[in-house]
Amino acid sequence: MGTCALLPAFVSAADALPPPPEALVQRSAKIVDGLELADTAMADRVTIIIARNYEALSYIHDQRDADLEAAKALSDEAARKALTQGITDTATARMADQIALFLGELAADLTPAQIDAVKDGLTYGVLPKTFRVYQEMLPDMTPEQSRQIYAWLYEAREHAISAGSSKAKHGWFGKYKGRINNYLAKAGIDMKAAEKAMFDRKKAAN
Repeated sequence: MGTCALLPAFVSAADALPPPPEALVQRSAKIVDGLELADTAMADRVTIIIARNYEALSYIHDQRDADLEAAKALSDEAARKALTQGITDTATARMADQIALFLGELAADLTPAQIDAVKDGLTYGVLPKTFRVYQEMLPDMTPEQSRQIYAWLYEAREHAISAGSSKAKHGWFGKYKGRINNYLAKAGIDMKAAEKAMFDRKKAAN
């Protein structure tokens, strides 16, 4: 039985549990390094909080996936769909509870800006990178367009921080980028032309 199978549904760094797997601690330490915390004890504490969150989410994902696999055995289609939806809803609620606990623990040590940086670390920095690209492609976008694009990318990151894989995390951003591109298209913006113009500007600047 793996470590995750021993975990309760929600995990706090203060819980008396075996140490998180070293791979999760190392992954978490890379995120904490980016915060440049001067207090090494705080840095160690935050590292364990992040590693525990990875571990708890993994437990929830594994349990959900196992339950969904078992649900496939139901021959009654309606019953199978209802059970599948129930399993998915339960896992979503558990992930939301875990993330709330996680963010609360981070708030004891970190500023809101540092917590934002942790969220970016958990999601490969897709929010700031993608927003920067939109700014480069659309130098004349209005303040309203800028606010809307950032708001949707922010919403995508809030979903992505509890996703279980790189593909799933990027999937959330892909979903919201589609929404953004539709929004810009309705405003009469040709994104392919905007992208070409951006590359032309970069080429001319070199």
